[in-house]
Amino acid sequence: MTGIERTDVLVVGSGFGGAIAAYHLAAGGAKVVVLERGPWLNGEDFDQDYKLGSSYTRAFDFVVGDGMSILGGNCVGGGSVVYFAAMPRAPRFVFERHGSIGRRMWPSAVSRDTLEPWYDRVAESIPITQQTWTDVPYAGGLWAAACNHAGRTANPVPAAIDTTKCVNCNWMMAGCRFDAKKSLLFTYLPAALAHGAEIRPLHEVQKIERNHDGSYRVHYDLMDEEDYRLRSDGGAIDAKIIVLAAGAGATPVILQRSEPTLGTMPHAVGRYFSGNGERLNTAILNEDKVREVLGLERGDGLAYEANQIGKGPVVANWDRLDGSLPEYERFSLEQLYFPPGLGTILAQVPGAQGPSWFGVDKKEMLKRWRSWLIIFQMTEDDNEGVFGPPPAKGNADRLSQQMLGVGRLRYDPTPNTLRGWALADAECKDILERDGLAEVAAWTNDVVGAYTVHPLASCRIGDDPATSALDDRHELRGHPGIFVTDGSAVPGALTVNPAMTISALAERAIPAIVQAAQDRGVDVTYGAPAPDGSTNGRRGVADLLPALTRR
Repeated sequence: MTGIERTDVLVVGSGFGGAIAAYHLAAGGAKVVVLERGPWLNGEDFDQDYKLGSSYTRAFDFVVGDGMSILGGNCVGGGSVVYFAAMPRAPRFVFERHGSIGRRMWPSAVSRDTLEPWYDRVAESIPITQQTWTDVPYAGGLWAAACNHAGRTANPVPAAIDTTKCVNCNWMMAGCRFDAKKSLLFTYLPAALAHGAEIRPLHEVQKIERNHDGSYRVHYDLMDEEDYRLRSDGGAIDAKIIVLAAGAGATPVILQRSEPTLGTMPHAVGRYFSGNGERLNTAILNEDKVREVLGLERGDGLAYEANQIGKGPVVANWDRLDGSLPEYERFSLEQLYFPPGLGTILAQVPGAQGPSWFGVDKKEMLKRWRSWLIIFQMTEDDNEGVFGPPPAKGNADRLSQQMLGVGRLRYDPTPNTLRGWALADAECKDILERDGLAEVAAWTNDVVGAYTVHPLASCRIGDDPATSALDDRHELRGHPGIFVTDGSAVPGALTVNPAMTISALAERAIPAIVQAAQDRGVDVTYGAPAPDGSTNGRRGVADLLPALTRR
């Protein structure tokens, strides 16, 4: 067959897992091509509106499943462009979780201690600010005050934000016009480009096949830049190494669709999906009680009315991140802002019987939207998500011009997951309904299901081939030369925002990917500094390399 392009390494997706791989492999001398399904957007493209065709709907992928919907990134930079920029490290107890399999789900080689040097590598590469109370806007301050009133603690979260540039416009989730959020557009991706990597937006990978020489052929379509229901014939690229980083809602779908041409997939591909145990609660605050109970006032006669002012999550309650507690009883509570168009539509009316994201009561609730406080819960679930047979194209059947699609994920929460949600809901209520401060309702219900902005574990790493799609070096079992470095490789819920852990695992996977590339004749080395040239992190992982490059 003629006309097939060739490269050393093909990376699918440009979020944390893809960008980190692209940088290190390009910096090491490999020829790298990155295929990204979404458009290439920069600061001036991030419109602060909700018009169809503007950056808001172009940059997101909202896939409705059976019992679980996934909100992810759909642009160059992936989730780093549309996430809340919170970058905490996972608690120590997370790595000892048993979950639904009844034994430690993480590979024995990975613990908080062994991952710590890789966390440090990420912190050296992505500017992370430990926010202080002077950085906290009104909503974060109110959440902290409510926690204190209820006898709980609260802390500003570490975030990839330049606080000197942030204007508290609260549009962080839809990109940042002011370049305050330090997404991958400012770190790994420009460094990858500087070393010769090619990044191609609007390229959606459909399937992978194995060539006779042991390399792989990746087939892609070209996406219309405004209507994602439209696609044109793309092409194919041969590569010696494939790095899949399309996200936990898309990577398993690509592999499932590839099974006829690639060969049998590990049992765990598309199984053990986790929504990071996530759940959202909306509190409708009583302005008079904010003043009377908490003693807060922000001037002009207003006690609060500041839901629209701020940035992503700034304050979290971590009291329940206690390793001595039983599994499924540990969770974090984080104040954040879901902008109108998502937050206003999906929020439920406190005290309502049945779904209430529409109707007269919801209309009255919307009149008070400036007095809302949204609390994001990250609990421990049972990895109960399973992907069914893939659609003919893409990761979902597109319903709208952009963003909205119907996927094949089925998620039926177990009693363990439901108990974790109930405990987190009760904690939110105890903090925010105390002394009449607010009325609280969860978004999730039996009709519309659960939501996650942090999908995980659909192709997870592990020691047991029966319950993990990848070995502990992120290589797909039975398919040498194919690696997965996105959130689908994380074994289970983390109880905190996962970006830092996804990134640390991706950094840890690079030495093995480099070794595999060398074995396949690619002239590439490992050892690049951080994108800004710093080398402390590189020295910190030197002793770990022999174990990661074993064959």
